[in-house]
Amino acid sequence: MSSENMRVPPPADLTATILPTAALEGGHGGTRWRTFRRVLDARLAGAGLAILAIVVFCALFAPVISPYDPTDQDYLALAQPPSAQHLFGTDDLGRDVLSRIIYGSRMSLEVGIIAVGIALALGVTLGLLGGFVGGATDNVVMRFVDAVQAFPSLILALAITAALGPGIGNAMIAIGFVSMTTIARLTRGQTLAEREREYVAAARVIGVPPRVIMARHIWPNVTAPIIVQATLMIATAIVTEASLSFLGVGVVPPTPSWGAMLRSGSQYLETAPWLAFAPGIAIFVTVLAFNFVGDGVRQALDPRLKHRGGR
Repeated sequence: MSSENMRVPPPADLTATILPTAALEGGHGGTRWRTFRRVLDARLAGAGLAILAIVVFCALFAPVISPYDPTDQDYLALAQPPSAQHLFGTDDLGRDVLSRIIYGSRMSLEVGIIAVGIALALGVTLGLLGGFVGGATDNVVMRFVDAVQAFPSLILALAITAALGPGIGNAMIAIGFVSMTTIARLTRGQTLAEREREYVAAARVIGVPPRVIMARHIWPNVTAPIIVQATLMIATAIVTEASLSFLGVGVVPPTPSWGAMLRSGSQYLETAPWLAFAPGIAIFVTVLAFNFVGDGVRQALDPRLKHRGGR
């Protein structure tokens, strides 16, 4: 038999050999649409998305839909109950509570997204580095994470904000820093599992550099649980910001903030309860909506739950 007849057939696409099917399907628009449909299939996820759509709409178009300027003071209408003129009443300085709630949604979403972004940047970097490199690097990274996690998160965030100075920017840094431990541990655990998979071994055999393996092969396949955790962490960041503002080290007055409004309203619970109820309900509903959406994202991305219609 001639050598031409014994020619070895060309190998299949190397990317298909190295990367698992889930990673290859992630970029298709049809897959994204199916994932979104699975999110909506989760119980109450649709309601959560609807609530978040309203909050985002209020944040984006606050100057248009707000009936009053949130900082305007009317000393002839101090602590007025809800009425046709002021649907949520006025506060102790005569400012319209509804307008401050609408503008406060901007601050809460900004803090939630930016703080979680900081946590993702720090946590993913540390988790990938420790989980993929291993050895002494992993020990140093995880001991640092353990040291940060040893402090109660709110107390540490309060200490960092107090050290840096009151202000929303410093509050974001503090919240992001104390939240990165969860992301770091989750990323490290997923990386440890993925680095032992066959496609990683195949990439090493053909000489793919470690940084490329980590960035192009491992990272895309550990994102699903991180996305779920990040969605839930936005709700936690909103609550933490409200707590810091309630304690007086978050948003600097007169900037509208749900936590600061809750702080001032707590002093008038007997005489003007709407001052505390309005921001408290806003925090509760927004955080609950993020939890509903996070549960839907978990159901959509968790392979054990993808084919279930509910929980």
